[in-house]
Amino acid sequence: MTNAMQDNTSANRRSNVVIAVACVGFFAGMVGMAYASVPLYRLFCQVTGYGGTTQVADAPTGVVLDRDITVRFDANTSGIGWEFRPLQRSVTIPIGETTQIAYMARNMTSQTVTGTATFNVTPQAAGAYFNKMECFCFTEQTLAPGEEMEMPVVFFVDPDIVDSEELEGISAITLSYTFFPVDEPKPVAQTVTDADVTQTIQ
Repeated sequence: MTNAMQDNTSANRRSNVVIAVACVGFFAGMVGMAYASVPLYRLFCQVTGYGGTTQVADAPTGVVLDRDITVRFDANTSGIGWEFRPLQRSVTIPIGETTQIAYMARNMTSQTVTGTATFNVTPQAAGAYFNKMECFCFTEQTLAPGEEMEMPVVFFVDPDIVDSEELEGISAITLSYTFFPVDEPKPVAQTVTDADVTQTIQ
């Protein structure tokens, strides 16, 4: 084989290696972006209030206005055999005041069921001003047959809402939750022992 042919073969091999590495890197990047997209989207919604997503607060605002707002509470279920409802349908509170209410869930089935809740507020633009300090949303709740549970929600409406042109004159906000069933994880493996033989069943 001539030197020119050897050089050409080596160049082709290097080119193939570069292409293979680039493809692997691209694939890994796409997988990483797919996994990151959900938490990044959720963070975007929480920061902007997009889609009625509420905010999370660690402490009260410290400012209470001499102006009231009514907060209504809505409860829904989807594919889960629970009774789910707010313990009160609405409250009228001063804007900025921290308030606690509660929802109730009861398992109406004969099996232990785990559920999780999603939430939003309407009007959707109000999500940027609705701050929750305590909430059961996105936390799995497990109820035995017939068991019921009270789940508190602690919140306040940010006084900055009165400066929003989009929400000018707003007098009511609706906080809505929907409970969904959570698929129970399947056992990774089960060990079966027969005399001196141990077999792992996937």
